[in-house]
Amino acid sequence: MPLATIDGLKVNYQVQGSGPHLLMLAPGGFNSTIDSWTRGGVWKEMDSLNTLSKTFTVVPYDRREAGISGGRVEKLTWEKFARQGLAILDHLNVKQAWIVGGCMGVSVAAAMAVLCPERCKGLLLHWPVGGYLWMTKGQTFYNRHIEFVRANGLAAAAARAASGKNFWLDPEAGPWASQNASDPAFAAEFVTQDVARYLEICAQSRDALYGDTMPSGASGGELMTIKTPALIMPGADASHSTSSAWAMKELMPNAEFWNVLPPHQHAENVLAAILDFVKRHP
Repeated sequence: MPLATIDGLKVNYQVQGSGPHLLMLAPGGFNSTIDSWTRGGVWKEMDSLNTLSKTFTVVPYDRREAGISGGRVEKLTWEKFARQGLAILDHLNVKQAWIVGGCMGVSVAAAMAVLCPERCKGLLLHWPVGGYLWMTKGQTFYNRHIEFVRANGLAAAAARAASGKNFWLDPEAGPWASQNASDPAFAAEFVTQDVARYLEICAQSRDALYGDTMPSGASGGELMTIKTPALIMPGADASHSTSSAWAMKELMPNAEFWNVLPPHQHAENVLAAILDFVKRHP
C-alpha cells in the first residue's frame, strides 16, 4: 500500500478499482483503518473493498491517529479529520468524490460536507454515531487516559501502548497509542512533553469530539446547511443510535433515510441501497 506525507503526517492509503472516486472513511472509532472495512459486520460480509471497486475507484486509508498513519499531539477536531480526507483527494488530484463513512467515519464525512461541499458528490452514511451514551463513552475514555497520565506519567502511557492496543481497546493508552506503538521517534518525543500541556490538549480534544449528544461531526446548524445528497443507513445500539440517524435525516435537506434497522441489514441489501442511491444521483 502506498504511503504519502500530507500536512506533515504519514498517511497509509490504497487506490483500487475504476469509476468515480469513492473516499472511504473507515469505521472503528480510534481504530479507523483500511482493514476496518474487512474486519467484521456488513462490510466484511460484503468484501467491501473488492466489491465496491467494481463500481468505484475506492480510496480507503488509515485515518490520522490510527493504524500506521501518523499523528500529532494537538487538539483533535472533526474539522482536522475532515481536512485530512480532503488533502488525500488533493494528493490524488481528485476534484470531487463520493464519500462513504461508517461509525466515526460518518462524523468525518459530515465535517467534510460542511467544510467543502463542492468536493462531495454524495454522502453514504452508515451507522452515524451520537446520543447521550456515545457522548459518555467518548468522554469516559478520555477521562480514564487523563487520570492514568496524571497518576503514572507519559512514559507509562507510551509503555502501555507498546502492547499494540489502540485507544478504543485500552483507553489508558491514550489517543496517540497507535503512534507510540508503531513509531519509535514519535514515542521518544511523546514522553518528553510537558504533562500539564498534554493533559490540556486531551481535555480540549475530548470536549471538541464528544461535547454534546448531537450526531458527531457537525452542529445542528451546520447539518442544516449540507445540501449534498445523502443516504443515511441507521444503526441501533448504544454508540450508533437510531435517534442520531433520524436527527441527521431531519436536519439535512437532501438526506434520505433507509428505513432498515440492524439486524436486517446485510451485505446484499446495503450494497443494493448504495448502488441505487448512486444511480439516482449521477
